[in-house]
Amino acid sequence: MALRLVNVNLKARDESTLGRFWAEALGWGISSEGPGVTNVEPVGGTWPDPSAICVDIVKVPDPETVRYRVHIDLATTSVAHQAELVGRLKDLGATPADVGQGDVPWTVLADPEGNVFCVLEPREIYQDTGPVAALVVDCADPRAMARFWDEAMDWTLHEVTDDHARMRSSKGVGPYLEFIRTSGTRTAVSRAHLDVAPYADDDKAAEVARLRALGATDADVGQGDVPWTCLADPEGNDFCVLSLR
Repeated sequence: MALRLVNVNLKARDESTLGRFWAEALGWGISSEGPGVTNVEPVGGTWPDPSAICVDIVKVPDPETVRYRVHIDLATTSVAHQAELVGRLKDLGATPADVGQGDVPWTVLADPEGNVFCVLEPREIYQDTGPVAALVVDCADPRAMARFWDEAMDWTLHEVTDDHARMRSSKGVGPYLEFIRTSGTRTAVSRAHLDVAPYADDDKAAEVARLRALGATDADVGQGDVPWTCLADPEGNDFCVLSLR
């Protein structure tokens, strides 16, 4: 029994417009699994694919303005590529964002709905990830988060310290999932969360029960009667266990 990370989910007032932004940003295509949902996925790919964690954008009437605990890091291959990508993203509607980063070699931007993300300077570790280098989760205890998510998924834990933990698909492809120690506490529902899914032959209900035994708790984010299950990890970050679509 195991789960895999399949999506990062963003809330939006205008999911179609935000979907177009992220499709252009990543060089991916757009589809939709239903009203109010825009799926941003590699062209010609088959979901789920460990080489690319997709972006699902869901329409909600009033996205919360909160400090994001999950954000996307984009990879670049050279300093020139970083500058070109930042310029192109600004042309698409991204704006500079100040999250207290100070003088750093990466660039912090916000998408047209205010979701903060980073365009990284070229780093060797991210040269084979595709356009998304990492999904980054702010947390109080990276070691504890790594223990939970290492048990929850079949991903491989590559590094863990008091300040940082890094995981990647067991197939050695695609972006990393990283946990970064930060100060501050979570006070509201996040506009971004992770989606995981079981393998085709595994039982979703059994996986949800296993996650609860590992320390996940049920989460009510106003989802109503839906085919997925909303949970929170040990630090209260919402995530969803999907059925394969």
